[in-house]
Amino acid sequence: MARVDPDVSKVSILGSESIILGFHLTEYIIRDVLTSIPASNYILITDTNLAPLYLSNYTECFKRVSRELSEKNGNAKEPRLFTRVLPPGELTKSRKTKDEIEDWLLSNSVTRDTCFLAMGGGVIGDLIGFVAATFMRGVPFVQIPTTLLAMVDSSIGGKTAIDTPAGKNLIGAFWQPKRIFMDLIFLQSLPEREFANGMAEVVKTAAIWNESDFVKLETGVDAVREAVLNSNPTVSLQGAKLETRTEEQALLLDVILASARVKAEVVTNDEREGGLRGLLNFGHSIGHGIEALVSPLMLHGECVSIGIIKEAELSRNLGHLSQVAVGRLARCLSSYGLPITLDEKKVKDRIGNMHCNVDDIMQVMKVDKKNQGDKKRIVLLSAIGNTLEKRASIVSDADIYKVLGPEQLVLPVTESAHGPLKEVTLTTPGSKSISNRALLIAALGQGTVRITNLLHSDDTQYMLAALQSLNAADFEWEDNGDTLVVHGGGGRLAVPEKEVYVGNAGTASRFLTSVLTMIPKVEKNQPSVAILTGNARMKQRPIEPLVKALTSNGAQIKSIEKEGFLPVAVTPSGGFKGGRIELAASISSQYVSSILLCAPYAVEPVELVLVGGQVISQPYIDMTIAMMEEFGITIERLENNTYKIQQGVYKNPDHYIVESDASSATYPLAIAAITGTTCTVTSIGSKSLQGDATFAVNVLRPMGCVVRQTETSTTVTGPQLGENITRITGIANQRVKECNRIAAMVHELTKFGVVASELPDGIQIHGKPIKELKAPKEGVHCYDDHRIAMSFSVLACIVPHGTIIQEKKCVEKTWPTWWDDLEHKIGARINGVDLGKKKGQVSNVLGRVNNNLNKMDNQKSIVIIGMRGVGKTTLGQHAAETLGFQFVDVDQHFEKVQDITIFDFINTWGWEKFRVKEAETLRELLSNPQYHRNYIISCGGGIVEPEKSRAVLKDYCRQGGKVLHLVRDMDQVASYLNRDKTRPMYGEDMMSVWKRRRGWYREACNFEFVAHADSLVEGGWVSPSDWMAIKKDLQRFLLFITGRQTNHVDIKPGCIGAPTTFVALTMKDLNAHQDRLVEICEGANAVELRVDLLKQPEEDKQKGLKSYTEFIGEQLAILRRIVPIPVVFTVRSKGQAGTFSDDDEKGMFELLRWGQRWGCEYIDVEMCWSNTAIEDVFANKGESKILASWHDVRRQTPWGSTALEARYETADKYGDIIKLVGIAQSMDDNISLEAYRKEKSNGKPLIAINMGAAGQLSRVLNETLTPTSHPALPHKAAPGQLSLAEINTTRHLLGLLPFRKFWLIGTPIQHSMSPTLHNTGFKALGLPHYYGLLECHMVDYAEEALQKDPEFGGASVTIPHKVNIMKYLDHVNESAKIIGAVNTVFIRYEENEDGSLERKLIGENTDYLGIMRRVQPLMQDPASPPEEGLVLGSGGTARAAIYALYSMGIKKIYLWNRTTSKAQELKQAFGSICDVTVLESLENAKIDPGVIISTVPAESGLELPAHIYGGIKGIICDMAYKPRRTKLLLQAFRKGWSCVEGIEVLISQGIAQFEIWTGKPAPAHRIEEEVLRKYEL
Repeated sequence: MARVDPDVSKVSILGSESIILGFHLTEYIIRDVLTSIPASNYILITDTNLAPLYLSNYTECFKRVSRELSEKNGNAKEPRLFTRVLPPGELTKSRKTKDEIEDWLLSNSVTRDTCFLAMGGGVIGDLIGFVAATFMRGVPFVQIPTTLLAMVDSSIGGKTAIDTPAGKNLIGAFWQPKRIFMDLIFLQSLPEREFANGMAEVVKTAAIWNESDFVKLETGVDAVREAVLNSNPTVSLQGAKLETRTEEQALLLDVILASARVKAEVVTNDEREGGLRGLLNFGHSIGHGIEALVSPLMLHGECVSIGIIKEAELSRNLGHLSQVAVGRLARCLSSYGLPITLDEKKVKDRIGNMHCNVDDIMQVMKVDKKNQGDKKRIVLLSAIGNTLEKRASIVSDADIYKVLGPEQLVLPVTESAHGPLKEVTLTTPGSKSISNRALLIAALGQGTVRITNLLHSDDTQYMLAALQSLNAADFEWEDNGDTLVVHGGGGRLAVPEKEVYVGNAGTASRFLTSVLTMIPKVEKNQPSVAILTGNARMKQRPIEPLVKALTSNGAQIKSIEKEGFLPVAVTPSGGFKGGRIELAASISSQYVSSILLCAPYAVEPVELVLVGGQVISQPYIDMTIAMMEEFGITIERLENNTYKIQQGVYKNPDHYIVESDASSATYPLAIAAITGTTCTVTSIGSKSLQGDATFAVNVLRPMGCVVRQTETSTTVTGPQLGENITRITGIANQRVKECNRIAAMVHELTKFGVVASELPDGIQIHGKPIKELKAPKEGVHCYDDHRIAMSFSVLACIVPHGTIIQEKKCVEKTWPTWWDDLEHKIGARINGVDLGKKKGQVSNVLGRVNNNLNKMDNQKSIVIIGMRGVGKTTLGQHAAETLGFQFVDVDQHFEKVQDITIFDFINTWGWEKFRVKEAETLRELLSNPQYHRNYIISCGGGIVEPEKSRAVLKDYCRQGGKVLHLVRDMDQVASYLNRDKTRPMYGEDMMSVWKRRRGWYREACNFEFVAHADSLVEGGWVSPSDWMAIKKDLQRFLLFITGRQTNHVDIKPGCIGAPTTFVALTMKDLNAHQDRLVEICEGANAVELRVDLLKQPEEDKQKGLKSYTEFIGEQLAILRRIVPIPVVFTVRSKGQAGTFSDDDEKGMFELLRWGQRWGCEYIDVEMCWSNTAIEDVFANKGESKILASWHDVRRQTPWGSTALEARYETADKYGDIIKLVGIAQSMDDNISLEAYRKEKSNGKPLIAINMGAAGQLSRVLNETLTPTSHPALPHKAAPGQLSLAEINTTRHLLGLLPFRKFWLIGTPIQHSMSPTLHNTGFKALGLPHYYGLLECHMVDYAEEALQKDPEFGGASVTIPHKVNIMKYLDHVNESAKIIGAVNTVFIRYEENEDGSLERKLIGENTDYLGIMRRVQPLMQDPASPPEEGLVLGSGGTARAAIYALYSMGIKKIYLWNRTTSKAQELKQAFGSICDVTVLESLENAKIDPGVIISTVPAESGLELPAHIYGGIKGIICDMAYKPRRTKLLLQAFRKGWSCVEGIEVLISQGIAQFEIWTGKPAPAHRIEEEVLRKYEL
């Protein structure tokens, strides 16, 4: 590398020029240290982030220079260089690390003749400085800060320290470095966030010390950022010499040098923090309070940035600082990427739903070193560049709370000690409407204009930032921020690098939509589209009429999420076209103003015609026209609401004064009206441009106020109050403002006891005596709307005992100092309030998202779409039967309405005309009240071809309807369609049609069902067994998405079967493992489909017929077909211990949305993604439950830490179940986890586990949905995962799963298969239980086991004790009572009034369950069972058979027995619940049973008359199980009937017992396999 003697700048501190700044200083540093600080040993310490980048260069340079100097000076021995690399991060700054460094040095015989070089950020500097201060009682050290924060803050001043468990920096020393080298080249390797982190300190220093330095930071944002973040050197070692230094580099060095000078001067005059040095803590008092709660999720500088704004607002509230100064600070900090409030999106994305309660912040602030006893001291500003005092000032807790509290308590002026102020005079801030128009016009204009009285608010800041990002103009501030200088760009516009974000600024969003269409073209290296977006509420505010008007005019505008709403993407297409434009202006006048303001720049002269009824807010249109004329553009008003706008360029005047805001003025005038006082608002009078200037005259005067208005002022004196009904009409547009203001006012007024109601275009309010008004305890919800907050603050001035106003900061949209002025100018009393959760509190309901918001109307009709041939009609009819809906086929409805077949229509009119008519038919169906609810509406395959049809379907989804896309394998569909000649073909290849439509189907639906068939039989048909399975899968799917049977796991605390588990699949393709899925999932409560581990076969990709998403859908369908348990749909990212990209948020959440569309019971959503993405999944969750997960794979969020709490809060907000995963390195980590679990025991269901071998205990102790593995899986999904059997075995060893005995009670039982059945199940799941035989001819012999044995777990009961056993039972279930016999005894515990648990013995009969479990799966549709059933025999088992038929829904039950009288007795026993018909003879019986159950002994040799089997293929079950195939079954089999063997029923009833006893899904496959194996022996 070339060598150069760099030009450096030096700063004096404590009498020595020891701070040195420049670029490319490596060799300079080494030479200066070796010559100025001679030593035998040099210790260079850095961290693992920096070592790969810089360490080798430093060591090589050291060796070369030391050798050179040794030779030059004749020294035989060169100094030794030791290097050590430490882990980055605050945890390194510890006693342990300090000890290790010192021991290392001593072991290498390092003596006092030593110099330390600390190369790194604040952690390295603080730590190594303290080591140097104490090693050998103090040795020299050199700071080489590598972060901006360290350069301007921690490296200067000599503060050194380490952290302890009690707190940060509590053990340390003042130890001044011999040199501080600031090589600004280090900054080029800084992440952008770290750069911004340091800029907070740079901005802070300028703010307290020198306004000219602050101006450099304000105006030099782009240059400073360019020097650091986009450096692209054109020469070697650029910046080292003055002649190679760019302007951007020079500015960067200048602002850092200025900051260093200030700190150096302060330290020089106050080294040990006597008072002056406290000024450097501006922003830190509150900032440190916040940092203590949110670190490490937020950086020091980010917290200080918020602290700066809060302490500036405190200065403003106390009357020392102007709002202009606060606004300048906010803009400057924001421009460097720093947050200025805790509510910002970037903050929420980092800390989640964590709430920083003011009490918690104040608690931290108590221990500030600046405090004077219990009095807090905070640095207050008097202006930019000046502090109120040359030290921190004493501030009361009440004043701090007033600024920090997110809510405001407004106390009535009538209750103050001095009463209300009788006369008030004030001026409101600049008009928001005029400010936004002035900014836009001036930016588009030619020349320079100085704008004064501009509103400094969120809305205008968004507009200003947007115009800057569009390169529309150049801006600078004068007069300490009171004047904005705009150098107009004359209409120049460029596509912004990032999306334009406008928050909830409606004016800015509407105006900028049109402005974006003015961008003429995309320049080289620019994005191809300009994106305009806002916050969640802004995305709900319509702009469709404006977008339609612009699109009709040739603009290319596309709604990205919801049609007619933000965000929108605008593609430059030659600029604003112009010509005749028609615009619906009945919703918002801002649409009109938006087009008017841009019209002069159109390619053709604009004639704007307003259509669609009465024009809303005409005064605002008049304001726009007046301002355009002031800037040199003429507008001609024609008849019929038509405007002709002159082409041209705005001409900027030298000065422009923004009128004060007339809308804001209405609030202090209203306070005068209701308090009987007098208020004068200056600068708002009869000559105002603004329509709201007439509020006092047109509204308050008719209500009894005395009003005096001049050209430039308005005065109101309030009357005595009455009790009248007031109707306000003509304000329908208030429904589409920042919120639906009419609904909001009605809702919030009702909380006060006021009767209010909505009118079609307004509101009606019944007046009430003041003394009867009662403020709501929880306060007024303001819907983030400044006008709602200000309105209720007016009411609060008279409501007894005070009113809490939530979301107080929303007033900053138009009157940032409203609360200050309400207190200091109007005379109200104000207190800060924080209703949020304090640290350590269990979450309150206010912090959670309302789960009811996303509940669908499950009775709304379901629309089915999909390709022709997928089964829409057949499966649609099945869906209607399943849900009890009616069915309508759009094609058949079309033919009926048009009175022509589709075939003939297409042949006559063509496909295009058919698509138009088809779309009309769908629209009419969905708008017809007859079809709104309880219908299945099946559409033709091409319904998605027209864009209008897709829009209809998407709107239906948005309105809470369900659009279901049916999917089948396209090869199979093609095979089927080749046979179908009933309808014209597409006129093109079917696969091409599918490829064209597949995206449209998915765009238009909100649910999708994959009808999976393994293969086709001859002729292209789906096999009957596959078709039956598809119908069952669809039934499950429909019952889930309609909320009828959601199949969720019972995870209530203390539920039978705890702990619950899910098995995590790790296969790449389930197709290859279908035969093992049952085995893998046995015993699990749910199964996790790890989507990120699935790999689509290359053959599929190459064919192009199946996208990756479709492959995943098919994998899920295969899993559903084989395994009935709930599915956890998981896409695990790399940063969360998975394989999916960490950089593809869009792709991640598209997959998660498909998991919801496919009806998965659980969706795993990682809490590391943005809140916006998570909220979208939450909003569309339907019946799926959100499993909100966080995996701490980098050990950044230890159990109990603030960082983990932030993740928990986010998970608690969005999740139904919370999943937190750490990594255990020792048993201590498990102990910490269990303490955390206990702390959260009253919260939402929690999965809390540690990964790794050391963390396996946590998996054993976790009670809720523990992830498990299985020996048959290819590999474990996570390190330390255990199988279900391993977990149960370990729980038993720990005493958490006690041994239990289960018995078969009866006689004779020696050959029973029950022990084999149950013990196989116990062994498979790792349960420690034992099932044995308790043979007795009298049930009394079983009494001791039943009532006295503490290890008794349950019993099977057989003959002869099924009735007599009941005397020992505390309760017999209804089914057993009706059957008249108990075959199962189990234990449950009931809680007594004193909280103790009492053991109860419960009786059940599972014989009928065994029958049902075998018979129902053989039915074509269990929801529509056969009408008739036949039971043979009348013994005890016959009773279970009748009850099984009844429970399956079979209406007509026939009973035959050789002894008819016994059959009659049985009929009477069931007379109360079902109709049983006794057959005298089978030979003459005219019956048509679909199910037959025989309970007669096999040795009877019973066969049935042939006619009983009829023409249908039914199901027959013979309860005799020896032999397996009885004579009766063999006969039925020959008739084509499905046969159920007695041994199969025995197994199923035993499995039912197993699940009742254990609460766990039985390993049914393994049990059946073992029982049948032994049965055959």
